[in-house]
Amino acid sequence: MVESSISRLRTLSLPALLVLFVGIPVFWAFPEALPFWRALGIMLGWAGAGLLLFSLLLMVREVELASRLGGLERITAWHHRTGMAAYLLLLLHPLALAAAGWAESPELAWQVISPFSENWPVWLGWAGLIFLMLGLAATFMHRLAYSTWRWLHSLLGVGVLIGFVHVLKLGISAGGLLALASAVLILLWRLLRVDLGTAAKPYIVTSVRTVAQSMVEVALKPLAMPVEAVPGQFVLTAFFRGPSYRGCGEFHPFTISGIGPEHELRIGVKALGDCTRRMQHLEPGVSARVHGPFGEFLKALPDRPLLWVAGGIGITPFIGFLRQQPVETPTTLIYFYRDDRDAAYLDELTLLSANRPGLVLRAEATGAGVPNLDRSLPGAEALANHECYVCGPPGLIDAVSRALLERSVPIERIHFEHFDFR
Repeated sequence: MVESSISRLRTLSLPALLVLFVGIPVFWAFPEALPFWRALGIMLGWAGAGLLLFSLLLMVREVELASRLGGLERITAWHHRTGMAAYLLLLLHPLALAAAGWAESPELAWQVISPFSENWPVWLGWAGLIFLMLGLAATFMHRLAYSTWRWLHSLLGVGVLIGFVHVLKLGISAGGLLALASAVLILLWRLLRVDLGTAAKPYIVTSVRTVAQSMVEVALKPLAMPVEAVPGQFVLTAFFRGPSYRGCGEFHPFTISGIGPEHELRIGVKALGDCTRRMQHLEPGVSARVHGPFGEFLKALPDRPLLWVAGGIGITPFIGFLRQQPVETPTTLIYFYRDDRDAAYLDELTLLSANRPGLVLRAEATGAGVPNLDRSLPGAEALANHECYVCGPPGLIDAVSRALLERSVPIERIHFEHFDFR
């Protein structure tokens, strides 16, 4: 009962915060005795400003905050949605103001929104919208190199700051100053704590071993207070210098594949980009910083049969769990991989399943094609009381989720994490 109440509070936490961030500025600036379109334009502007501040808050990757708000993946999804909603409201804001001037004359309507007018507030407003548009566009450019993507996405922060200076130039000093100060504080917090790594803890690489083609498992030893992680969670890790290794210094999410008795961490690193390709050549002695832990994936397993489905590097949270503790309920692990060269941890998984009566392993090489889920997944009757966990490439997660829904598995019993925080 207590766990159910806590879960309900975490589910409601983000909607409640959203209402506060939007409701307070709209209530404070609510226009009275103004024509409809002008009043609507003002409310759209402040609602968009509140959404922007809320979206900025969700960029702050603090462990305790992420846990209370339902996990980093949930927070990231809300960050994307509210950022897009804020942009749309702020785009409608000048259009509504122009509609207010249209009643008097089309020329006045154009002067209200024209970026060519000699009016600093209007220039700043349009500049803020353009930077927001560029930053949002980067959100959908998944094929960009991470460093390029991050630089483009940071234009969102520039757009936010310009937008609140636009408010100040309109003479709205109290609300504009508070909003600008809040935005600057949140952006500085993110820059210092996350991007520059002051919230991360120092570790050192103690061993590196190849576990599959283009994938290594890295062991990390804490040099100070360790992160307190549990199997199935992930950490944001950046690698720096070693005897002959020079890291890119970017923080990337890596799932924990093992936890040692002295809080040593093992993480799986697959070559998926320029930085992670360089990490395939990590060596003992390389310095690292670890921020986290994050994730809710296998944190609280229910007392019912389990179906685990993994694809490729998505096997990492499951091997991390199995290394730490036995499964307490009947568990079926379905592991898809391309070929034997890509089958990370397969020998170890085979040994674990042979020694644990409650664990059934079904490993399947799929080649370059898509796995045949109709053949591989249990039928509806066999899944009647199962809790299902899926980890792997986005396409596999979507396909397995659809197949499970078709087998009448309730959506609340299908769990997954993408581990993608662009």
